[in-house]
Amino acid sequence: MAIPGINKVLLMGNLGKDPEVRHIDSGSVVASFPLATTEIYKDKNGNRQEQTEWHNIVVWGWLAEFAEKYLKKGDAVFIEGKLRTRVTEDKEKVKRYITEIKGDSINLLTRNKLASNTDSSTDKNAGETEGLHADNI
Repeated sequence: MAIPGINKVLLMGNLGKDPEVRHIDSGSVVASFPLATTEIYKDKNGNRQEQTEWHNIVVWGWLAEFAEKYLKKGDAVFIEGKLRTRVTEDKEKVKRYITEIKGDSINLLTRNKLASNTDSSTDKNAGETEGLHADNI
């Protein structure tokens, strides 16, 4: 018997570009954008180093609509989601594997967005999270 697995991703970083939003024939909405996470550490000589990783984020439905309305290049966000890998074939029938993060929640951390996009009635947790959370919209 297989043990149930856990597929949970937590990322905090900055959008590399504005979300790309598509409306699919079925009526669904999907948004995708790159997210940069930067690890800062000291090397063996004590010099400060940075290593940036890029993650492909995909969100669906009302979360895609949230991304379209509120997220812009450079914004700081906290995202919870799951790893997903899909397979595509190019014209030469070569399989390509694409790993993405399917976002389940987004918390916008960029402070200047808080003042312009929310009021006390829409962001009930502003004092706790210091951001605009998609669940509060």
